[in-house]
Amino acid sequence: MTDKLTIPRIPAANSFSAAPVDRASHLRKDARWLSQALRHEDARFLPLSEGRALASNATAPQPCMLDSKQARSIGVTTERLTFLGLWEDRAIFAFEALDTEMGKLASHGEFMDLYSLAKSLDSNTSAVLAYAKGVLLWQQRHPYCSRCGEPVGFELGGHMLACSNPDCGKHQFPRLDPAIIVLVEDGDRCLLGRQATWPAQRYSTIAGFVEPGEALEDAVIREVYEETGVRVHSPRYHSSQPWPFPSSLMLGFSATASSSEIRLIDDELEDARWFTREELTSGIIKLPRSLSISYRLIQDWHDARPGPRLTELHTW
Repeated sequence: MTDKLTIPRIPAANSFSAAPVDRASHLRKDARWLSQALRHEDARFLPLSEGRALASNATAPQPCMLDSKQARSIGVTTERLTFLGLWEDRAIFAFEALDTEMGKLASHGEFMDLYSLAKSLDSNTSAVLAYAKGVLLWQQRHPYCSRCGEPVGFELGGHMLACSNPDCGKHQFPRLDPAIIVLVEDGDRCLLGRQATWPAQRYSTIAGFVEPGEALEDAVIREVYEETGVRVHSPRYHSSQPWPFPSSLMLGFSATASSSEIRLIDDELEDARWFTREELTSGIIKLPRSLSISYRLIQDWHDARPGPRLTELHTW
């Protein structure tokens, strides 16, 4: 369809973080190419509905990728498509399914939440679905211009929203909500907390959104103190994870405690405790699902000491 761009691939440690798609942003500006791609036999189209992906009904569900003929048969038009990029030199598009299209799409499968679907997907596929979900939800949540209130239209292959009012002309681009998530260590203990709405016994690392005018390191120190009363120092970057539930970017850190008394200051947590490595695998608590960066932070801290790996001691 186009010259294939070769870009370096860095193995992804966190779920939704793989990068199999060349986003080919230069093609977003080529309206003629995008129009032709709708009819190209190699193009593939991902239907989503309110953040859920269409998946096969098999025991191990996989996302349904429609070909160009199938997409046109249900009425998909160019202006509704979001160009995700090139995957193995094949154009990949996503679109929000309309109510009138649900009957035809039902023959391909059912719409499933990405959080539930991800456990049966490889890292590349889950990353593409997370990308599609993030862009489409952003479009849905911004149907009107934030300046004048008039309707907006898609441009740049769905990656820009343009105000329909010629006297305004404001352009909007996708936005993310950055959030820090941190494993706090105190010698042979780590600090975990739980929210009241979580399943019984579920504990996780401390997390919170970054505020305007705040450095990531400052957000780590502030969030840990506000939620647990524990003072920390030396925040150290670990890794990041796109978290399209709905539009967060999780920025993982570790930090060292300079105090140990726990006080739940802002009432966001129902409980917070210090846990040893042995307690993490004793069954007294449930750890986060393995697809989360929270689990990765706990895993890397646990495995930093010689001995059995966390995954060897328990199946998550």
